[in-house]
Amino acid sequence: MDQLGKGLLRTTSPKISDKIKTMPNPHIVSANWLQEHLHDPQVVVVDCRFSLMDIALGRKQYQESHVEGAYYLDLNLDLSSPVQKHGGRHPLPDFEQLATKLSQIGVTSETTVVVYDDSRFAFASRLWWLLRYMGHERVALLDGGFAGWKAKNYATSSEIPHPRVGKFIPQLQTEWVVDIETVKARKDLPAVVLVDSREGDRYRGEREPIDPIAGHIEGAVNYPWMEVTNEQGFVTANQSDRWQEVKNAQEVIVYCGSGVTACVNLLSLKLAGIETGKLYAGSWSDWCSYLDPI
Repeated sequence: MDQLGKGLLRTTSPKISDKIKTMPNPHIVSANWLQEHLHDPQVVVVDCRFSLMDIALGRKQYQESHVEGAYYLDLNLDLSSPVQKHGGRHPLPDFEQLATKLSQIGVTSETTVVVYDDSRFAFASRLWWLLRYMGHERVALLDGGFAGWKAKNYATSSEIPHPRVGKFIPQLQTEWVVDIETVKARKDLPAVVLVDSREGDRYRGEREPIDPIAGHIEGAVNYPWMEVTNEQGFVTANQSDRWQEVKNAQEVIVYCGSGVTACVNLLSLKLAGIETGKLYAGSWSDWCSYLDPI
């Protein structure tokens, strides 16, 4: 997908801020950590709650109550491009437009962004991955999500924060994304593992509530994204154990239904110390749009 990087700089080793380095895990923060840093001018909090079945629900929930000072970014409107014939249900966003939106909520190269949802990282991980894809490593997910925050009785608000002044310059890591032609060419190579992140019954083709065709890409192995967290939305301790069978692969291509919950597995790979994960952004909804799924 080299066209995604047209006109933009690219970096291979974005620096991690001192603030992130103080965290026990640079990709996950606790509610306690966020509470301690909530009013730090170098911290920006983003609410990514969303529902695939009710696309207005996440914003409504945000307007009713959110982490104090948090901004809202919408999966469909902010973190995806308009749907086309091919490319899946949630194509990657226009990165210059997303960079403008990030600038408007105060994100700079020095900002630590903390992202949350109430769906076990299903939507927040999309922004976590997008920011890193855009060259910004200073991003972490709130362990336990909004429910975990409320359980601590930490500050919530219905007040929409004012825009802030920032300057976000994307530096795309274009090698982190593959398209359908790349998947076709590489999926059967011995050194490549293709991971389907959907629930087991969708992977097996027993149920398909969203896309027109059930099944999975031939050769894919199933690692359901919900196994990354417990039912309360906290990361489980066995991330390395999950990936024992793929840890030596030269490339792990991850997909889901539309390139969203696959990011939860990409987070899990990162937590396990596996750096070879790539996103098939169009995922199953792109694959089956060509009418030749298996």
